[in-house]
Amino acid sequence: MEQREEEDGASYETTSIEESNSMHIAIKIFLSLLMLISCRLNSLYAQDVEPRRWSTLPLHTKIIGAGYGFTTGEVFFDPFLQVENSTVQMNSLLATYIHPFKIGTKLARLDVKVPFGIVHYEGLLNGEPATLNRNGFLDPSLRFSINLLGPPALNIKELQKYYVEHPVYTTLGVSMGVTLPFGQYFDEKLINLGQNRFVFRPQLGLLHNWGLWSYELTGSVYVFTNNNNFYDGGLRKQDPIFALQTHLIKRFPSRFWGSASLALGHGGESVINNIPKNDTRTDFIGALSVGFPLTKFQNVKVVYLHTEALTDIGANTNSFIFGWSLLLL
Repeated sequence: MEQREEEDGASYETTSIEESNSMHIAIKIFLSLLMLISCRLNSLYAQDVEPRRWSTLPLHTKIIGAGYGFTTGEVFFDPFLQVENSTVQMNSLLATYIHPFKIGTKLARLDVKVPFGIVHYEGLLNGEPATLNRNGFLDPSLRFSINLLGPPALNIKELQKYYVEHPVYTTLGVSMGVTLPFGQYFDEKLINLGQNRFVFRPQLGLLHNWGLWSYELTGSVYVFTNNNNFYDGGLRKQDPIFALQTHLIKRFPSRFWGSASLALGHGGESVINNIPKNDTRTDFIGALSVGFPLTKFQNVKVVYLHTEALTDIGANTNSFIFGWSLLLL
């Protein structure tokens, strides 16, 4: 008897009832692990490995931006699951808005990000092809930050004068980000673009500037609320993720700039229905970025980003990101 079944976007063929049952169990395992990889990619997306994060922005300005990213890579499973040649591809769009303002004499800013993703997984399960697709909005995020040390809140002319008088200075800032559970989510599906939970992200950042060079160091903690409406009425908890990112930035008189970035994240073990999943992750991220002006108020950024899973189960990916921003006076 030949039978074809489909569950959660994955398809497979069997040749007997017994094989169908065993394949059904294997597909469940395959999808569960894809869910963990999907959450990991979502976490990496949220990590915001972003140079010039603590740069001073002039008052009375706003920045709007848009970006496109293409991510591709391999997904790794335990060998006994007989999952081979597993890959992921993701096309993503991102809209951003940044608003600097002052609190007393201190510079503060509000960042808003709204991402949209088109994700495709495929691989071989027991020699048979299995695929899955998701299209929709990921969870948007807000981030409030304030610089405790460094240049005060200044307008454009005052800031230019400050840079001339202070070629060497240090900025210390703190921020609180929150990821909102507004992305695409279906409780009857294992794999979703949204996480159906809040993620709080306190950060402490240091920027040291000397002439045309800058060095940035940022520490972050990702704290997850529970997903009380997980797949099939389940409960998903997750331990915090601790992350560190660093950037070395070189600016040029022509407003061209380049940076090299490194980041490391560790933690995040999941507990589903009070059962630990033993999926603590350690992820390495490296990136190269260049930025250059299009016009006086428009800029373009190009980024190559590589992620490497330092644990047995995970994903190694390469991303190419193109961003555009417009300064509004």
